Amino acid sequence: MIRLPPHLYKQYREFCVKSSIKNCDLTDYMMWLRYFLDFCEKYQVAGDEEQKTCLFLDKLQQKKQSEEKRRQAQHAISLYFEMIKGGSTIAQTAELQKPLSGSHEVHQAPIKYAHKSYYHEAGYQEKSASPEWDEVLQKLADEIKVRHYSRKTLKTYALWSRQFQRFLKNKPPEDLTTEDVKEYLTWLAVKCQVAASTQNQAFNSLLFLFRHALKRDFGELRDVPRAKKSLYIPVVLSREEIDSILAHLYYPYNLIVKLLFGCGLRLFECLQLRVRDFNFDAGVLTVHGKGKKDRTVPLPETIRDELQKQMKRIIEIHGRDLADGYDGVFLDDAVEKKFPQAPKELVHQWFFPQSSLTLMEETGEQRRWHVHESKLQKALFVAVRKANIPKRVTAHTFRHSFATHLLQAGYDIRTIQTKLGHASLKTTMIYTHCVPVRTIKEARSPLDF
Repeated sequence: MIRLPPHLYKQYREFCVKSSIKNCDLTDYMMWLRYFLDFCEKYQVAGDEEQKTCLFLDKLQQKKQSEEKRRQAQHAISLYFEMIKGGSTIAQTAELQKPLSGSHEVHQAPIKYAHKSYYHEAGYQEKSASPEWDEVLQKLADEIKVRHYSRKTLKTYALWSRQFQRFLKNKPPEDLTTEDVKEYLTWLAVKCQVAASTQNQAFNSLLFLFRHALKRDFGELRDVPRAKKSLYIPVVLSREEIDSILAHLYYPYNLIVKLLFGCGLRLFECLQLRVRDFNFDAGVLTVHGKGKKDRTVPLPETIRDELQKQMKRIIEIHGRDLADGYDGVFLDDAVEKKFPQAPKELVHQWFFPQSSLTLMEETGEQRRWHVHESKLQKALFVAVRKANIPKRVTAHTFRHSFATHLLQAGYDIRTIQTKLGHASLKTTMIYTHCVPVRTIKEARSPLDF
């Protein structure tokens, strides 16, 4: 697939906007232009614009694209030729058709770092029937952005706020009362019979909405029925089961799982590791956890060679990216504004980079993202089935196994709490229910003395 030069990308996008193309269709129009130019280069298409367009549309029909899609593609191409005839200063065809080096395909930018407001970043581009509620949701997004909360937090809070809005049938935000919240939470508990954790999530979302977006007191909710939270016993894998799963995983997912189990990492903590987080001399890994809390854990000696080989791969990929003129990796906006060249520095590169570059919709920049969590989850699902393990295994299962295996090895609960990054010891104590703890001071019955 060819790469659109940034100036062509920008000019064509602006031309589409001037031609009254909706924002929700811009990505498709950019895609059709890339497909068309790639088609012309691949098949060495000759002739005028009408002939090229007809041949391209015939190809789309062979690919069983719908009539609606073909009409959209035809319009996208016609806008391109119209832009050229209008005298726009764009690069020549030979320059436009330079392919990306290697296997650098172009994907839509991850929502988290698109240069838009947080409201759009969480996937809430569509406005509702109530402008007042849209304004409140934007305030909610702004408050979350100021506090540097994660995109998932924004997505969750905005989702519950929208559901609350629909439940109240677009009741004006200024007329909301505590009774509305009670009625909604009661409906969730009694009619929907949601789990206790879901109720708490809805409660916290609406609490944030009232306090920070609406700027009013939440009040007391003593009479709201709440589901009783049951004791959760996490799924734990034996060492033999873990080895069996690893035998059915391929690179890079086998190395990711080894770090999940070997260091007790959450999935996002592992995927968001960067070059700077590894200290091979000290044998220490710095982990950036939830709530901007950092911790250090020892690097497993058994995979030190694999980790160092991965580091060499990163250096090679980084060198190729620099030679290709890429725009760096994704960083927090604050860091990038302060240090504009930071995205291209080696220390900030992802330790598990995505195999392809990512296209920023609005700027035309080519950036590097890390391996997507869905890729690991799919590979893990297949590996567990092939290993014939009759347990519900997720990426988080290896973190549970890490803690449980340490307990079995005689480590005290406080040490495990520190390694897991738990704020409360109560959270760590759940692992004492998984298996009997075999320590030097193992409890025994006096009858057995």
